[in-house]
Amino acid sequence: MARTSEIAIRYSGVTFSYDGAGEAPALDRVSLDVRRGERLGILGPNGGGKSTLLKLTLGILRGYSGTIEIEGLAPSESAKRRLIGYVPQRVEAELAFPITARHAASMAASAGLGFFASGRGAREKADRALSMVGASSFAEKPVGTLSGGQLQRVMIARALASEAKILLLDEPTVGIDPAGQKQFSELIQRLHDELKLTTIVVSHDLRTVAATSDRVACLARTLHYHDSPEGLTPHVLAEVFRHDAAAIFGDLHVDAHRASECGHDHSDDHGHEGHGTYGSQGTHRSHEERTGGGA
Repeated sequence: MARTSEIAIRYSGVTFSYDGAGEAPALDRVSLDVRRGERLGILGPNGGGKSTLLKLTLGILRGYSGTIEIEGLAPSESAKRRLIGYVPQRVEAELAFPITARHAASMAASAGLGFFASGRGAREKADRALSMVGASSFAEKPVGTLSGGQLQRVMIARALASEAKILLLDEPTVGIDPAGQKQFSELIQRLHDELKLTTIVVSHDLRTVAATSDRVACLARTLHYHDSPEGLTPHVLAEVFRHDAAAIFGDLHVDAHRASECGHDHSDDHGHEGHGTYGSQGTHRSHEERTGGGA
């Protein structure tokens, strides 16, 4: 276990149920450390608890057992201090308002609830953030006219304008074409490196997670795997997604190694008989390629 001083977010035995003790929990005894400066991907099927964990982290949901600490603080206190910059999956509320990209980026994000910031300082922060994400050229365009990729950049700028050092992105590549997804991955890598961010990308898409993460947490109610993307095997993926992983993700190539070589103890995890390297021709990149550069 990493030292407390190195931890950005710590989950310890987190269990949560929506409908009381009679229902199967949405999350069951999830324990996970997110180190400062880490690029973590949370991968899992729809309904696997990813959004629930996200909402608990942001302080939107309460009533869980176990502990969640963000820089040593409870989620409710973290939200007050805006320690997390949040990029939501759906932004229909912003699209419904006749506001420009600059105005949207000026909305301070806290626990997923935006409000209009005002004053010269807020505008300057928004302009800097828009510049960092390459969105200055369409800062005066109404958000309702932006493409999916452009709108995603504006939402990232809004999260960065809060000056948080933890960036949490929920299903960030939904509705974005393959070229835009590649640009997104390069952008997140560059922002991570330049701003020394801790980034957490929550997705059901393996390629999105692999392209934006140094470590992956596979979540399907409980934690099935927590290590590097290269350690994911068809067996682990099939356990998480409850399907034939090869049929879902294409041609998967396994390079097995011992579980003892992993940096995280999952002796109680399901489906952890071995690890391996996944790959899909034309989409898989090595660890060195993923961490070696950005746009």
